[in-house]
Amino acid sequence: MSRYRNLSLFVLLAAAWGTAFMAIKAGLEYFPPVLFAAVRYDIAGVLMLGYAAYVVDDPFPRGRGQWALVGVGSALLIAAYHAFLFIGELNTTSAAAAVIVSLSPVLTTGFARLLLPGERLTTAGVAGLLLGLLGVAVLAQPDPSDLLADDVVAKLLVFAAAASFALGSVLTRRIDAEMPVETMEAWSMVGGALLMHALSALLPSESLADVAWTLEAIAALAYLSVVASALGFLVYFDLLERLGPIEINLVSYVAPVFAAVSGWMFLDEVIGAPTVGGFLVIFAGFVLIKRRALLEEFDWLRRSLAE
Repeated sequence: MSRYRNLSLFVLLAAAWGTAFMAIKAGLEYFPPVLFAAVRYDIAGVLMLGYAAYVVDDPFPRGRGQWALVGVGSALLIAAYHAFLFIGELNTTSAAAAVIVSLSPVLTTGFARLLLPGERLTTAGVAGLLLGLLGVAVLAQPDPSDLLADDVVAKLLVFAAAASFALGSVLTRRIDAEMPVETMEAWSMVGGALLMHALSALLPSESLADVAWTLEAIAALAYLSVVASALGFLVYFDLLERLGPIEINLVSYVAPVFAAVSGWMFLDEVIGAPTVGGFLVIFAGFVLIKRRALLEEFDWLRRSLAE
């Protein structure tokens, strides 16, 4: 029963996070991108603060180390990641964005080898990292005569989002402090929203006057804030504890399927061969880097099913 529960929640999380790319693309018709991301995390941050206050004895960061964790989470995991992602999605499809973001676990391994003591990048690890980067190139299909084409720049911005998230994940492991993940996520959402509001205010192309408060805009915002962010992270916390970081990373490789299908169904987006090819190459890089851990997980699963 527990196995079916975990599988159901895994698929639910992949669906919530995958369809979020479609909701972002849909909402960008009505919101300036950075302001859209900021308002999303205004709402999600408040909801997560309420949840942290409910489940954690002391929901406030204490000491320099914990505030450093919140600072990294705010700046990289929330603000930089979502600002780059939302701007990038202006000129690329939901599926392409989701595939590039699926590179995050590969990039995390690369940053970990560079920044964490005791981590070493093996030959297979280097090959996996290069495969991941090759996958982005396959997906972007840059034209040497027009490297600054809108779609190429958009995909590079999404790549910057994935790199920001990966770097933030590694830097949080370098900081000598511990705090409940619910508290860190909640305060990082609030801090990231404030940073994105500040960035949005500096951009001449962004203004509250540019927001079109239609039913579709409100639906996209509510879906991203409540379903993809607040509820999505609650499911993520539950599965992280039950499955561990290796299996939960596989969500990144199921989410693009939901992004592609929802983008096709609701936005008439075309799922091109470069998107599929890029996904397969990036996933191959992930398997190469995590091959030992994946083999251990599959061996454990095989023995569990046999009992």
